[in-house]
Amino acid sequence: MKPRIAILDYGMGNLRSVAKALEHVGAEPELTADARRVREADGVVLPGVGAMPKAMEHVRRLGLGDLMRERVEAGVPAIGVCMGMQLLFDSTTELGGAEGIGLIPGPVEELDARGLKVPQIGWNPVSWRRTAPLNEGLPDPCAFYHANSFAPRPADPAHVLGTADYGSEFVSAVARPPLYGVQFHPEKSGPDGLRLLGNFVRSCVPVAA
Repeated sequence: MKPRIAILDYGMGNLRSVAKALEHVGAEPELTADARRVREADGVVLPGVGAMPKAMEHVRRLGLGDLMRERVEAGVPAIGVCMGMQLLFDSTTELGGAEGIGLIPGPVEELDARGLKVPQIGWNPVSWRRTAPLNEGLPDPCAFYHANSFAPRPADPAHVLGTADYGSEFVSAVARPPLYGVQFHPEKSGPDGLRLLGNFVRSCVPVAA
């Protein structure tokens, strides 16, 4: 059976393209904000584009932060994609600041681009700090499509899975199994992006009793 993946729908994010990519790599995706449907899913995806404070308003209103925390604590694989990755952290300095979901300790801060144009938009190589289920079989470094002005600063270096450079080094992928996050858009990153999503989907396959 195909693993059922709940894509949290809170009104911000490129939901359809993420769903299409997940379907392509063997998942059965569903766009939903319904707690019952999320609890029935084998994995959870938190997408996002735009500003983190605005997104958190919607996430809080729908109770999705608590739901995400519940599922991760239950051992269900989950991943934050692009700005959805930033939502996993404690806080952001964007637009005067806001609290995040707080699943990964640390703030989200503006890129230290050192004179380069912000936001950065385009392909950027990600260098892996270690091997995890999410990046299995991917080259090192591996180029992914980024579009971001901010990036997280994990408090614990052990949570850093991959880094990229744009003026200075920034964190582009995190892993705190069963929770993952990527700053880039895997659904827009060609075969390697699909491989990464496929790795996530495989981690969601229910174990036979």
